Amino acid sequence: MTVAASAGQWTTRDRGGHGFSVACTPADCHHATVTSDPLLERAQRLWADLAGAPVAFTESAIEVVASPRSLLCPPGWVGIVALGRAAIATAPDDGTAEIVQHALNDLPATTVIDPAAVRDRLPVQDTLGPATLAYCDAAGFRPAESGAVETISANHTGMAALLARVPAEDAGESGLAEITSPAFVVRAGTDVIAAAGYRGWPGHTAHISVLTAPAARGRGLGRVVATAAVTHALNAGLLPQWRARPEASRRVARALGFYELGSQLSINLTPADSTAQ
Repeated sequence: MTVAASAGQWTTRDRGGHGFSVACTPADCHHATVTSDPLLERAQRLWADLAGAPVAFTESAIEVVASPRSLLCPPGWVGIVALGRAAIATAPDDGTAEIVQHALNDLPATTVIDPAAVRDRLPVQDTLGPATLAYCDAAGFRPAESGAVETISANHTGMAALLARVPAEDAGESGLAEITSPAFVVRAGTDVIAAAGYRGWPGHTAHISVLTAPAARGRGLGRVVATAAVTHALNAGLLPQWRARPEASRRVARALGFYELGSQLSINLTPADSTAQ
């Protein structure tokens, strides 16, 4: 199983930190309305800061700002983040921001990150996402039973070997190559078969990454190593963030006590229309 908080084809170092969203139902996830307000507010502050321009989450309508340095999306794209009942978006220039604001102004936060709904309103050339954004605090954390987890450095040869053994898409989805924390691993003999860690983000946030070798999936190892990574982050006073597209990854996060507070979507508008005034 690949369990990742790093969806997309770029990393936060490259202005990626990108996400996606899939609507969840009360039967299969924590809903934003049942989580603590401080957790939601902290997540909203993080993404407002990543926007790179003054912007606020308000329930009245999506707020779109021009921000060429936005970390909500790749350069030149439009990034949309919905958290709770509010949403923000960034665009590469003022003209595009005006177009997006007009097109999406009356959509609720639950719809503004739906690719189909956005395509109905805007000339979308390509999308990345959606993926859920989930968060955990010490009160809600449900750690897995501890296994034989070992702590190694992020640049250990065992980490490189694990990344080389999995499909390239799984390795990229996991974001494990980008972690700045120690790596928390489970071995089979000398081989690392599951690993987790996190990348330090702004706002005292820990962006969680988890990866399990294909032959070792289905044994709960992703939850075991993720427990160690989340515990390390919480002990450091950080906000654990879990960003994912695959349902398998989302299930692991929910099992650990993460609340799915919202979603992230990036869109690339067709060049002619994205610059139209």
